[in-house]
Amino acid sequence: MINTPITMIHAFRTRNSRVTSLVKTRQLIRTPASIHSLHSSVHVTEVAYRRSCAHALLAVRKKMSTLIRVSGMQQLSEHGRRPGVGGMEPRREQNMRLKRERIFRVASDLLRTRGFSAVTTQEVSAAAGVAAGTLFRYAATKSELLLMVYNEALRSSIDEGAARAASTPDPSAAVFARLCPLVAAAAREPENSAAYQRELLFGPHDAKFRAEGMALILTLEKSLSDTLRRAAPTLSDEEARVAGSSLFAVTHLAIARMTASDTPEADAIDDLRRQVTHIVTGVLHHTPAARSAAREEMKETRQ
Repeated sequence: MINTPITMIHAFRTRNSRVTSLVKTRQLIRTPASIHSLHSSVHVTEVAYRRSCAHALLAVRKKMSTLIRVSGMQQLSEHGRRPGVGGMEPRREQNMRLKRERIFRVASDLLRTRGFSAVTTQEVSAAAGVAAGTLFRYAATKSELLLMVYNEALRSSIDEGAARAASTPDPSAAVFARLCPLVAAAAREPENSAAYQRELLFGPHDAKFRAEGMALILTLEKSLSDTLRRAAPTLSDEEARVAGSSLFAVTHLAIARMTASDTPEADAIDDLRRQVTHIVTGVLHHTPAARSAAREEMKETRQ
Protein backbone atom coordinates (compact mmCIF):
# COMPACT_ATOMS: atom_id res chain seq x y z
CA MET A 1 0.00 0.00 0.00
CA ILE A 2 1.19 3.53 -0.87
CA ASN A 3 2.10 5.61 2.19
CA THR A 4 -0.05 8.69 1.21
CA PRO A 5 -3.62 9.81 2.05
CA ILE A 6 -5.99 7.73 0.06
CA THR A 7 -9.68 8.39 -0.18
CA MET A 8 -11.39 5.13 -0.89
CA ILE A 9 -14.83 5.39 -2.34
CA HIS A 10 -16.68 2.16 -2.77
CA ALA A 11 -19.73 2.01 -4.92
CA PHE A 12 -21.78 -1.02 -5.23
CA ARG A 13 -25.07 -2.00 -6.63
CA THR A 14 -27.46 -3.91 -4.42
CA ARG A 15 -28.73 -7.17 -5.57
CA ASN A 16 -32.41 -6.14 -5.40
CA SER A 17 -32.14 -2.63 -7.00
CA ARG A 18 -30.15 -0.53 -9.49
CA VAL A 19 -29.49 2.34 -7.07
CA THR A 20 -25.81 3.38 -6.78
CA SER A 21 -24.75 4.97 -3.52
CA LEU A 22 -21.64 6.14 -1.75
CA VAL A 23 -21.19 3.82 1.17
CA LYS A 24 -17.77 4.32 2.60
CA THR A 25 -14.90 6.79 2.68
CA ARG A 26 -11.70 5.91 4.47
CA GLN A 27 -8.53 7.87 4.90
CA LEU A 28 -5.43 5.81 5.47
CA ILE A 29 -2.80 7.83 7.24
CA ARG A 30 0.31 5.82 8.20
CA THR A 31 2.99 8.37 9.22
CA PRO A 32 3.45 12.01 10.38
CA ALA A 33 4.72 12.84 6.88
CA SER A 34 1.38 11.77 5.54
CA ILE A 35 -0.39 14.16 7.94
CA HIS A 36 1.88 17.06 6.86
CA SER A 37 1.23 16.25 3.21
CA LEU A 38 -2.52 16.24 3.88
CA HIS A 39 -2.41 19.67 5.58
CA SER A 40 -0.35 21.14 2.74
CA SER A 41 -2.72 19.86 0.08
CA VAL A 42 -5.74 21.21 1.97
CA HIS A 43 -4.08 24.65 2.30
CA VAL A 44 -3.18 24.76 -1.37
CA THR A 45 -6.69 23.73 -2.31
CA GLU A 46 -8.23 26.48 -0.09
CA VAL A 47 -5.99 29.19 -1.54
CA ALA A 48 -6.79 28.10 -5.07
CA TYR A 49 -10.49 28.11 -4.24
CA ARG A 50 -10.32 31.64 -2.84
CA ARG A 51 -8.42 32.89 -5.86
CA SER A 52 -10.90 31.32 -8.24
CA CYS A 53 -13.79 32.92 -6.32
CA ALA A 54 -12.09 36.32 -6.43
CA HIS A 55 -11.52 36.03 -10.19
CA ALA A 56 -15.12 34.95 -10.70
CA LEU A 57 -16.45 37.88 -8.61
CA LEU A 58 -14.27 40.34 -10.54
CA ALA A 59 -15.56 38.97 -13.83
CA VAL A 60 -19.16 39.32 -12.63
CA ARG A 61 -18.54 42.93 -11.60
CA LYS A 62 -17.04 43.79 -14.97
CA LYS A 63 -19.96 42.16 -16.74
CA MET A 64 -22.49 44.08 -14.62
CA SER A 65 -20.68 47.37 -15.27
CA THR A 66 -20.76 46.70 -18.99
CA LEU A 67 -24.46 45.85 -18.89
CA ILE A 68 -25.30 49.00 -16.90
CA ARG A 69 -23.29 51.18 -19.28
CA VAL A 70 -24.91 49.64 -22.36
CA SER A 71 -28.35 49.95 -20.80
CA GLY A 72 -27.76 53.63 -20.09
CA MET A 73 -26.65 54.26 -23.67
CA GLN A 74 -29.73 52.48 -25.00
CA GLN A 75 -31.95 54.56 -22.75
CA LEU A 76 -30.36 57.75 -24.03
CA SER A 77 -30.73 56.63 -27.64
CA GLU A 78 -34.39 55.79 -27.13
CA HIS A 79 -35.36 58.83 -25.09
CA GLY A 80 -32.82 61.42 -26.16
CA ARG A 81 -32.54 62.83 -22.68
CA ARG A 82 -33.55 61.28 -19.44
CA PRO A 83 -36.75 62.94 -18.21
CA GLY A 84 -36.70 64.41 -14.77
CA VAL A 85 -32.92 64.89 -14.70
CA GLY A 86 -31.91 68.53 -15.05
CA GLY A 87 -35.07 69.42 -16.98
CA MET A 88 -34.20 67.11 -19.86
CA GLU A 89 -36.93 66.07 -22.26
CA PRO A 90 -37.66 62.76 -24.02
CA ARG A 91 -36.28 62.31 -27.52
CA ARG A 92 -39.75 62.26 -29.16
CA GLU A 93 -40.77 65.56 -27.58
CA GLN A 94 -37.40 67.03 -28.43
CA ASN A 95 -37.80 66.08 -32.10
CA MET A 96 -41.30 67.58 -32.19
CA ARG A 97 -40.08 70.80 -30.63
CA LEU A 98 -37.19 71.09 -33.07
CA LYS A 99 -39.51 70.52 -36.04
CA ARG A 100 -41.96 73.11 -34.74
CA GLU A 101 -39.16 75.63 -34.28
CA ARG A 102 -37.84 74.93 -37.78
CA ILE A 103 -41.29 75.32 -39.33
CA PHE A 104 -41.85 78.54 -37.38
CA ARG A 105 -38.50 79.99 -38.46
CA VAL A 106 -39.01 79.13 -42.14
CA ALA A 107 -42.62 80.40 -42.20
CA SER A 108 -41.59 83.63 -40.48
CA ASP A 109 -38.80 84.28 -42.99
CA LEU A 110 -40.97 83.54 -46.03
CA LEU A 111 -43.94 85.59 -44.81
CA ARG A 112 -41.80 88.61 -43.98
CA THR A 113 -39.79 88.55 -47.19
CA ARG A 114 -42.54 87.66 -49.68
CA GLY A 115 -45.84 88.51 -48.01
CA PHE A 116 -48.83 86.41 -47.03
CA SER A 117 -50.44 86.23 -50.48
CA ALA A 118 -47.29 84.95 -52.22
CA VAL A 119 -46.34 82.16 -49.82
CA THR A 120 -47.67 78.59 -50.08
CA THR A 121 -47.65 75.76 -47.56
CA GLN A 122 -45.71 73.60 -50.05
CA GLU A 123 -42.90 76.15 -50.02
CA VAL A 124 -42.85 76.17 -46.24
CA SER A 125 -42.72 72.37 -45.96
CA ALA A 126 -39.97 72.12 -48.60
CA ALA A 127 -37.84 74.84 -47.02
CA ALA A 128 -38.33 73.34 -43.54
CA GLY A 129 -37.36 69.88 -44.77
CA VAL A 130 -40.59 68.20 -43.63
CA ALA A 131 -43.33 66.36 -45.46
CA ALA A 132 -46.63 68.08 -46.21
CA GLY A 133 -48.37 65.72 -43.80
CA THR A 134 -45.94 66.65 -41.03
CA LEU A 135 -46.55 70.36 -41.64
CA PHE A 136 -50.30 69.70 -41.48
CA ARG A 137 -49.92 68.37 -37.91
CA TYR A 138 -48.43 71.68 -36.79
CA ALA A 139 -50.41 74.11 -38.97
CA ALA A 140 -53.15 72.81 -41.25
CA THR A 141 -53.45 75.93 -43.45
CA LYS A 142 -51.49 78.97 -44.51
CA SER A 143 -53.72 81.07 -42.26
CA GLU A 144 -52.70 78.99 -39.27
CA LEU A 145 -49.05 79.49 -40.20
CA LEU A 146 -49.71 83.24 -40.26
CA LEU A 147 -51.39 83.14 -36.86
CA MET A 148 -48.63 80.99 -35.41
CA VAL A 149 -45.95 83.45 -36.51
CA TYR A 150 -47.70 86.74 -35.74
CA ASN A 151 -49.03 85.62 -32.38
CA GLU A 152 -45.41 85.78 -31.28
CA ALA A 153 -45.04 89.21 -32.88
CA LEU A 154 -48.12 90.38 -30.97
CA ARG A 155 -46.71 88.92 -27.76
CA SER A 156 -43.44 90.81 -28.28
CA SER A 157 -45.30 94.09 -28.91
CA ILE A 158 -47.37 93.58 -25.75
CA ASP A 159 -44.24 92.93 -23.70
CA GLU A 160 -42.55 96.01 -25.15
CA GLY A 161 -45.59 98.15 -24.32
CA ALA A 162 -45.70 96.80 -20.76
CA ALA A 163 -42.05 97.74 -20.25
CA ARG A 164 -42.70 101.26 -21.50
CA ALA A 165 -45.82 101.73 -19.39
CA ALA A 166 -44.06 100.61 -16.20
CA SER A 167 -42.14 103.90 -16.03
CA THR A 168 -45.08 106.15 -17.00
CA PRO A 169 -47.19 107.43 -14.07
CA ASP A 170 -49.82 109.30 -16.10
CA PRO A 171 -52.69 106.88 -16.94
CA SER A 172 -53.32 108.23 -20.47
CA ALA A 173 -49.62 108.11 -21.32
CA ALA A 174 -49.28 104.64 -19.78
CA VAL A 175 -52.16 103.28 -21.87
CA PHE A 176 -50.76 104.85 -25.03
CA ALA A 177 -47.32 103.38 -24.22
CA ARG A 178 -48.90 99.92 -24.10
CA LEU A 179 -50.67 100.31 -27.45
CA CYS A 180 -48.16 102.23 -29.55
CA PRO A 181 -45.84 99.22 -30.25
CA LEU A 182 -48.75 97.34 -31.87
CA VAL A 183 -49.28 100.12 -34.42
CA ALA A 184 -45.57 100.49 -35.07
CA ALA A 185 -45.20 96.74 -35.71
CA ALA A 186 -48.18 96.74 -38.10
CA ALA A 187 -46.69 99.67 -40.04
CA ARG A 188 -43.57 97.61 -40.79
CA GLU A 189 -45.60 94.80 -42.43
CA PRO A 190 -48.95 96.19 -43.59
CA GLU A 191 -50.03 93.23 -45.77
CA ASN A 192 -49.33 90.58 -43.16
CA SER A 193 -50.80 92.73 -40.38
CA ALA A 194 -54.05 93.16 -42.29
CA ALA A 195 -54.24 89.41 -42.94
CA TYR A 196 -53.49 88.69 -39.29
CA GLN A 197 -56.25 90.99 -38.07
CA ARG A 198 -58.67 89.40 -40.52
CA GLU A 199 -57.87 85.90 -39.31
CA LEU A 200 -58.22 86.96 -35.68
CA LEU A 201 -61.65 88.47 -36.30
CA PHE A 202 -63.15 86.05 -38.79
CA GLY A 203 -61.09 82.86 -38.55
CA PRO A 204 -62.53 79.51 -37.40
CA HIS A 205 -63.48 79.57 -33.74
CA ASP A 206 -61.91 76.17 -33.07
CA ALA A 207 -58.56 77.05 -34.64
CA LYS A 208 -55.74 76.59 -32.11
CA PHE A 209 -53.62 79.59 -33.06
CA ARG A 210 -56.63 81.90 -33.37
CA ALA A 211 -57.57 81.00 -29.80
CA GLU A 212 -54.02 81.80 -28.70
CA GLY A 213 -54.17 85.18 -30.42
CA MET A 214 -57.52 86.04 -28.84
CA ALA A 215 -56.12 85.06 -25.43
CA LEU A 216 -53.28 87.53 -25.96
CA ILE A 217 -55.77 90.28 -26.79
CA LEU A 218 -57.81 89.54 -23.68
CA THR A 219 -54.62 89.73 -21.63
CA LEU A 220 -53.82 93.11 -23.19
CA GLU A 221 -57.32 94.43 -22.51
CA LYS A 222 -57.07 93.31 -18.89
CA SER A 223 -53.76 95.13 -18.48
CA LEU A 224 -55.43 98.29 -19.83
CA SER A 225 -58.30 97.85 -17.38
CA ASP A 226 -55.87 97.37 -14.51
CA THR A 227 -54.08 100.61 -15.45
CA LEU A 228 -57.36 102.49 -15.22
CA ARG A 229 -58.28 100.79 -11.96
CA ARG A 230 -55.02 101.90 -10.39
CA ALA A 231 -55.73 105.46 -11.46
CA ALA A 232 -59.34 105.30 -10.28
CA PRO A 233 -59.83 102.67 -7.53
CA THR A 234 -63.59 103.37 -7.38
CA LEU A 235 -64.02 102.26 -10.99
CA SER A 236 -66.14 99.12 -11.14
CA ASP A 237 -64.86 95.92 -12.76
CA GLU A 238 -67.43 96.16 -15.55
CA GLU A 239 -66.61 99.77 -16.32
CA ALA A 240 -62.90 98.96 -16.39
CA ARG A 241 -63.51 95.96 -18.67
CA VAL A 242 -65.54 97.98 -21.17
CA ALA A 243 -62.94 100.73 -21.17
CA GLY A 244 -60.15 98.22 -21.85
CA SER A 245 -62.08 96.73 -24.78
CA SER A 246 -62.74 100.21 -26.18
CA LEU A 247 -59.05 101.10 -26.03
CA PHE A 248 -58.06 98.00 -27.98
CA ALA A 249 -60.88 98.64 -30.47
CA VAL A 250 -59.50 102.07 -31.40
CA THR A 251 -56.05 100.49 -31.73
CA HIS A 252 -57.43 97.86 -34.06
CA LEU A 253 -59.13 100.58 -36.11
CA ALA A 254 -55.90 102.58 -36.31
CA ILE A 255 -54.08 99.53 -37.69
CA ALA A 256 -56.90 98.80 -40.16
CA ARG A 257 -56.88 102.36 -41.47
CA MET A 258 -53.13 102.35 -41.85
CA THR A 259 -53.01 99.01 -43.73
CA ALA A 260 -56.14 99.52 -45.83
CA SER A 261 -55.98 103.18 -46.86
CA ASP A 262 -52.27 103.95 -46.86
CA THR A 263 -52.57 106.22 -43.83
CA PRO A 264 -49.06 107.30 -42.76
CA GLU A 265 -47.76 105.70 -39.59
CA ALA A 266 -47.24 109.08 -37.92
CA ASP A 267 -50.85 110.08 -38.55
CA ALA A 268 -52.18 106.74 -37.29
CA ILE A 269 -50.12 107.00 -34.09
CA ASP A 270 -51.18 110.62 -33.53
CA ASP A 271 -54.85 109.69 -33.96
CA LEU A 272 -54.39 106.81 -31.52
CA ARG A 273 -52.87 109.14 -28.92
CA ARG A 274 -55.84 111.52 -29.14
CA GLN A 275 -58.41 108.74 -28.96
CA VAL A 276 -56.70 107.17 -25.98
CA THR A 277 -56.65 110.52 -24.19
CA HIS A 278 -60.38 111.07 -24.82
CA ILE A 279 -61.33 107.58 -23.59
CA VAL A 280 -59.13 107.60 -20.49
CA THR A 281 -60.16 111.14 -19.52
CA GLY A 282 -63.83 110.29 -19.95
CA VAL A 283 -63.53 107.07 -17.91
CA LEU A 284 -61.68 108.74 -15.05
CA HIS A 285 -64.24 111.54 -14.91
CA HIS A 286 -67.07 109.04 -14.98
CA THR A 287 -66.19 107.28 -11.72
CA PRO A 288 -68.64 107.54 -8.78
CA ALA A 289 -66.26 109.87 -6.93
CA ALA A 290 -65.89 112.09 -9.98
CA ARG A 291 -69.66 112.18 -10.57
CA SER A 292 -70.26 113.08 -6.93
CA ALA A 293 -67.70 115.86 -7.13
CA ALA A 294 -69.29 117.13 -10.34
CA ARG A 295 -72.72 117.24 -8.74
CA GLU A 296 -71.38 119.17 -5.78
CA GLU A 297 -69.71 121.62 -8.15
CA MET A 298 -72.96 122.10 -10.06
CA LYS A 299 -74.82 122.81 -6.81
CA GLU A 300 -72.29 125.43 -5.81
CA THR A 301 -72.53 127.01 -9.24
CA ARG A 302 -76.31 127.28 -9.02
CA GLN A 303 -76.17 128.80 -5.57
